[in-house]
Amino acid sequence: MSADGTRGPAGPLIPPAPSATADVAEGGTRNGRIAGTRVGLTELGFGSSGLGNLYRVTPAEEAAAAVDAAWEAGIRYFDTAPHYGLGLSEQRLGAALAGRPRAGFTVSSKVGRLLVPNEHPRGLDTEGFAVPDDLRREWDFSRDGVLRSIEGTLERTGLDRLDVVYLHDPDAHWKQAADEAMPALADLRDQGVIGAVGAGMNQSAMLARFLRETPADVVMLAGRYTLLDQSALDDVLPAARELGRSVVAVGVFNSGLLSRDRPEEGLTYDYHVAPPELVARARRIAEVCRAHGTTLPAAAIAFARTHPSIINVTLGMRSAAQVTRNAELHRRFVPGDLWDDLRAQGLIRPDVPAENGRRRSPRCP
Repeated sequence: MSADGTRGPAGPLIPPAPSATADVAEGGTRNGRIAGTRVGLTELGFGSSGLGNLYRVTPAEEAAAAVDAAWEAGIRYFDTAPHYGLGLSEQRLGAALAGRPRAGFTVSSKVGRLLVPNEHPRGLDTEGFAVPDDLRREWDFSRDGVLRSIEGTLERTGLDRLDVVYLHDPDAHWKQAADEAMPALADLRDQGVIGAVGAGMNQSAMLARFLRETPADVVMLAGRYTLLDQSALDDVLPAARELGRSVVAVGVFNSGLLSRDRPEEGLTYDYHVAPPELVARARRIAEVCRAHGTTLPAAAIAFARTHPSIINVTLGMRSAAQVTRNAELHRRFVPGDLWDDLRAQGLIRPDVPAENGRRRSPRCP
């Protein structure tokens, strides 16, 4: 396939991207750029799994209001995936962004799970989304699967292009993802069809391999660089810094435990009920945060930016109220001395970088 959008030997028609992604959008400042590309991201991003009815139904009007609130808050980076609600998230996000200046926002989606007709529907999706199961997911990291997936996303969103495309959870598919999917994405990037390519996972070791062994520009790191888990310092974050690549941080609340001012029993950690020892540790961190005039969730958001390779924190949001709260938490001043104190008390690793923590200030995303 060529950059003018003509059909190549592997399949679908994908329209070409414009020559550049705008660095400044109306109403929101681009605070970071994926290294080596022209793709800009606001510091705070909108994760749209909730628009796909994750765990419970999100009414259509609530979903649209959430995107509107994000726009008003200056958020210009929106992430989605076919997996989220069997395409519902992509449909709703595209509809909510329709009419906005296309050069003024950045959208990422993912490949690896093709949506195909479900030959044996039982009524509801079985992978966590409150949607009918008339479609099912089929793992496919082949070149043809990548092209088919992107074409499906463009149809569902109504967008003319995607700015970033990630391989989605390729944990059990390294060879095909590295040998077929990533080269296919890199070809599209090099032709100017998409702006940046990468992988998104809940582990950090394989993300480091994608940075070191494939043409990935960026990785989406879920839950492995947080106030409770800094394991990414062992692999993907050093790789990103050494190679000059970028990281988007997601799951900074570890699915719930870090989302409250005072953590409670019964909150989740990585989608399971948090064990008592982790709840106790989170409470100790919360107490240190209070002593420094901030809160645990505000610090959880700010913590990711202590590492210089992390250019964005994306939070899952499904309502205007959640957007307003998260944007306010992101704007709160978090003093750099907090990280020093947490290191001194052994609550975060001693090798957490110090220099970036002091640049947080009370400003808009």
